[in-house]
Amino acid sequence: MAKRRVVVTGVGLVTPLGTGTEKTWNNICAGKSGVASITRFDASEFAAQIAAEVKDYNQEDHFDKKTAKHLDLFVQYGIVAARLAVEDSGLTINDDNCTRVGVITGCGIGGLPTIEKNHTAFTERGARRISPFFIPMAIPNMPSGHISMQIGAKGQNLSLSTACAAGTHAVGEAFRSIVYGDSDVVVTGGAESVICPLGVGGFASMKALSTRNDAPEEASRPFDKDRDGFIISEGSGILILEELEHALAREAKIYAEIIGYGASSDAYHIAAPPEDGEGAARCMKLALDDAGLAPEDIDYINAHGTSTPLNDRCETQAIKTVFGDHAYKLAISSTKSMTGHMLGAAGGIEAAFTALSIKGQIAPPTINLQNPSPECDLDYVPHAARKMEIRAALSNSFGFGGTNGVVIMKRFEG
Repeated sequence: MAKRRVVVTGVGLVTPLGTGTEKTWNNICAGKSGVASITRFDASEFAAQIAAEVKDYNQEDHFDKKTAKHLDLFVQYGIVAARLAVEDSGLTINDDNCTRVGVITGCGIGGLPTIEKNHTAFTERGARRISPFFIPMAIPNMPSGHISMQIGAKGQNLSLSTACAAGTHAVGEAFRSIVYGDSDVVVTGGAESVICPLGVGGFASMKALSTRNDAPEEASRPFDKDRDGFIISEGSGILILEELEHALAREAKIYAEIIGYGASSDAYHIAAPPEDGEGAARCMKLALDDAGLAPEDIDYINAHGTSTPLNDRCETQAIKTVFGDHAYKLAISSTKSMTGHMLGAAGGIEAAFTALSIKGQIAPPTINLQNPSPECDLDYVPHAARKMEIRAALSNSFGFGGTNGVVIMKRFEG
C-alpha cells in the first residue's frame, strides 16, 4: 500500500512577536526581538529579570470573563492558536468527518502559575480555598482537550510532555497518525506559559537563563561566543496536518509537505547533551531515513539553538556529524534569538516557521550573532532573513531528560 502523504494546510501562532500568524512571521523575517523586562510579576530579586512575554494578548478578545477565569494562560494560547489555524486552513468539521480529525499537542510543564496560585491559597487560607478548577486548569493535556471540544474533533486526543521537544514530538506523532491511517486531519503543535516566580526561579537556579538584564533584546544570542543562557518564553504554535488527497479534494492551500520524523534518547544526563551530540545526530539521521532523503537534499535547518553554551556547541557538532561537508552549505537559523525559548511549545512554533520558510522560500535570521563562537562555525543566517531556494528543511528540538525530536518538510510539488 502506498504511503499516505501529509501536508500542512493551516498555521496559527500566538507568540511574543504577535498574536496572529502574519504579525509574528513579519516580525520574524524583519529580525525583531520579543524579549523585554518581565512585567508579569516583580522580578527585581531574581537573577534573570527578562522574558519573552506575549505582549498584545487580551483574553477578553477571545473568551468571556467566566471562561477565561477557568483557563490557565497556556490553555488559552493553545485554543486561540488552534482557532487561527483552523480558520487559516478553511477546514469544516462536521458529523461526517469529526471522528477522523484528531488533536495532538505538546506541553513541557503545564499550568505552573495555577499551581503556584492554589498552593498560596492553601498555605495562607486553608484547604477549602483550593479552586475546584485547579486540576483541570493545570494538567498538561488541557490544550488538546479544550481544542477538541471547541472544534468538535472526535478522533485521537493526545498530549505529549517531553520537555522542550514536546511540540516537535506532537507534530511528528500527528504526521504518523495520518500516514498510518488513524486520522485524516490532525490539529497539532504546542502551548506553554510558565513565566511566573516558580518557573523563572527554577530555571534561574539551574543557571540556565540569560542574566543580560540591561539589554533584553540582545540577550538571546544563539551560537554567539557571549551567549549566557536562554530566554524563557510563552505562547502557542498550532498546525493543521492533512492527508494530501483530503486536502486536494477541498482545494486547500498547502504550505509544505511533511515527509520525515525522528525521535531518540541521549540516555546520558537529565539536562545536558553529550559533547558529541550523538543522540541529536541519530535523531536527525532517523528523520532523514524516514523521509528517504540524503543529507545533501536539505537546504535549511531551523535549529534548536537555545543560546546556552552547551546546547549550541553540541547541536553544531551533531549537524556536522550528520551532514559532513554539506553542513557548511546549509542555511541554519535559530528563531529563538527572536522568540526566546517557549519550552514545550517551541517545537510547535518552529515547525510552523519551517512550513512558512518553505512556502515563502525565505530563511529567517539569527539575530544578535555579533561574535560567532569558534566551535559554532556554520552558516547561521546572521542578522537578516535570506531569500533562497528551500527544497527541504529540518526542524530540531531537544529536551531535558535527553529526549530528541526532528521533523522534515519539503516544498509541495503535487
